[in-house]
Amino acid sequence: LPDELKAAVARTARRRGCSEAEVIRQAIAAGVDAPRPRPGFLDGEPFAERADELLHGFGER
Repeated sequence: LPDELKAAVARTARRRGCSEAEVIRQAIAAGVDAPRPRPGFLDGEPFAERADELLHGFGER
């Protein structure tokens, strides 16, 4: 691990009162189990800039 990351792991382990290995295991588990973002919400598309286009016809019937 890079020195800065190793130091951050050590600080986190001390703060939590657990081993560095446990901090790393928990971080890996959180990253692996994290749900993927729904497409279209976090893909970088600028929705605000296209609001009028995206809402065209919305609510009309």
